[in-house]
Amino acid sequence: MPTLRTDDGVDLQYEEAGQGIPMVFVHEFAGDARSWEPQMRFFSRRYRCIAYNARGYPPSAVPSDPKAYSQDRATDDIAAVIKGLGLAPAHVVGLSMGAFATLHLGLRHPTLARSLTAAGVGYGAAPGKREQFRAEVEATATRIRAEGMETMGAVYARGPTRLVFEEKDPRGYAEFRAQLMEHSAEGSANTMMGVQRERPALGDLEAQFKKLTVPTLVIAGDEDDPTLEPSVFLKRTIPSSALLVMPKCGHTMNLEDPDAFNRAVLDFVTQVDAGAWRNRIPESMTGAIIAAKA
Repeated sequence: MPTLRTDDGVDLQYEEAGQGIPMVFVHEFAGDARSWEPQMRFFSRRYRCIAYNARGYPPSAVPSDPKAYSQDRATDDIAAVIKGLGLAPAHVVGLSMGAFATLHLGLRHPTLARSLTAAGVGYGAAPGKREQFRAEVEATATRIRAEGMETMGAVYARGPTRLVFEEKDPRGYAEFRAQLMEHSAEGSANTMMGVQRERPALGDLEAQFKKLTVPTLVIAGDEDDPTLEPSVFLKRTIPSSALLVMPKCGHTMNLEDPDAFNRAVLDFVTQVDAGAWRNRIPESMTGAIIAAKA
């Protein structure tokens, strides 16, 4: 499998398929490059698609130093992939942890992105939920170190926002669960503590989001409760954004409903590539309900 090296010396494994405008997929905490297979197969028919394993996810390197894991580092790793493979500007599609990094890429490295898709983004970002999220992250990381991913992967896969996936697609869910249980305990625990626990709340970035002009699609599952309020916040804050809520869908939306997910992202990037994606009309945000304000 091909690899590239980041500027801090970490090797990232990636997979590539197709030709055309580049599209980079950034996985969630419970996933890896394999969890983008339905998208790699679909989009590689017309795009140059790259899915990579984040640091801490074999066969990418697993740094033992906890300081090697952070939100900025996860963001810079996307930039390293884009720069290392000569992809700029690329469509960047992220899920959950990968969606946070995707949004941060738009804030810190906007010239590298042709568009941003942030799906399932917002864990710990809803009002009043940050400390609860941080506490649950710490408890999960402690259990991962003590019990290993073969045990804790099975527990994590039964989280409340995953149950609808198991209900609608038991076979797909079983594959997701099995892959999660194969992850590195050290890499997973370090990612939990360094990336998940320490990332800034979305609300703290409001001023920066208001200046973001990279075309952005925010996608939420209507049964992924922790992401609903944050997704509405992003829609109301990022002038170049649109919001899609997928019905009867949880957190792993690209695997739960791959056809609906793929079609939505395809429609979005097609508009972007055609130059037809526009920022929100300022007059539509005056606060008036019926008539325009004088």
